[in-house]
Amino acid sequence: MKKLIFLLLPVFLLSCSKETKEQKANQFIRIDGPNLIKPNGEKFLIQGINLGNWINPEGYMFFFGSEAASYRQINEAFCEMVGPDFTKNFWSEFKKNYITQEDIKYIKQTGMNSIRIPFHYKLFTNEDYMGVDSNQNGFELIDRIVEWCREEGLYVILDMHDAPGGQTGDNIDDSYGYPWLMESENSKTLFCDIWKNIAEHYANDTLILGYDLLNEPIAHYFVKDFAHLNDSLEPLYKRCVEAIRTVDKNHIVLLGGAQWNGNFKVFKDSKFDDKLMYTCHRYWCDTLQTNIQDLVHFRDSVNLPMYMGETGENTNQWIAAWTRLMERNNIGWHYWPYKKMVPNSCMVTIPKPENWDLIIEYTKQDRNSFAKIREVRPNQDTVKKAMTDLLENMKFKNCVKNEGYTSALGMKP
Repeated sequence: MKKLIFLLLPVFLLSCSKETKEQKANQFIRIDGPNLIKPNGEKFLIQGINLGNWINPEGYMFFFGSEAASYRQINEAFCEMVGPDFTKNFWSEFKKNYITQEDIKYIKQTGMNSIRIPFHYKLFTNEDYMGVDSNQNGFELIDRIVEWCREEGLYVILDMHDAPGGQTGDNIDDSYGYPWLMESENSKTLFCDIWKNIAEHYANDTLILGYDLLNEPIAHYFVKDFAHLNDSLEPLYKRCVEAIRTVDKNHIVLLGGAQWNGNFKVFKDSKFDDKLMYTCHRYWCDTLQTNIQDLVHFRDSVNLPMYMGETGENTNQWIAAWTRLMERNNIGWHYWPYKKMVPNSCMVTIPKPENWDLIIEYTKQDRNSFAKIREVRPNQDTVKKAMTDLLENMKFKNCVKNEGYTSALGMKP
């Protein structure tokens, strides 16, 4: 009898182990053809918002133009006006105040079911970024949001908005005007390593819906003369997914098309992994079926989910019509963005501080020499007061709810 028990024990333990893994796998959002399926078997349509500008600042949300369009340009302007120490403290408070637990509660209360978190790759390196010059705390920042989302029951998509070397070649990726990621082996290695570390950290977290590998890769400016950039995208995705799967076989990986997440002709092997879905972006078009049909056609051809990772920045009337169009076509959505100073086309607006226009005007000046910086620099105390007021104004309790916008999304403000 003892011998029989001894022989059967490994089989029993293996069976228990397998059952546990299967049970765990069933707790994640999964793919079934063009649909996402919740653990209880119900269909899940993504309906939510992007936490843009929080940990990847963009100039237009500060009312800045092309002279201070990306984080490093914004940071440079602030340092010129108030010095590096004050600027570091500003960014530290910015990260604390921009998205708080009250913001997450409100998003849930409107009826949304998920958020997308755009992040800068530097948050997972030793590079200088947003007031920290080494040992970045990306996991600490995102984990805080994830836990608040867990309390509220909101799923999370993680989006690398700014990749090593730059994947877009424009202000949105905080790069140097070219998608160097597509040509730099060092950047590709770092890109894959960061995603592997993220995947290892969240491998067993069922609240994470998936990993959005690259935001809007390869802007259209480069396609005519640099078609090889498009050809490099799918191989890079495959390489990154392979790295992720060494530590995480649970989560969905989201792949964006080239040219602002709009060109899906670059994909030749659309099902190289068994947990893939696709993500598109579309702005400033009509709200007719023809304006979304190319995305529907690709989705149907690969029989995998397609979701609108970004859209919006438009009138309430457009928002309402576009939302209904997406939902009729089984395309989930995350609108862009949740919060900004620019009014109306977001869920909540940050009141613009007094004298902020002085800062805006400074960013527009000719600052190509130290002499010119000294000549046009505004009063330091005035600028410091405006920046401090912004930190206070961005707290949820001081923001203005745009109820018409939220209602246009089909949510309850």
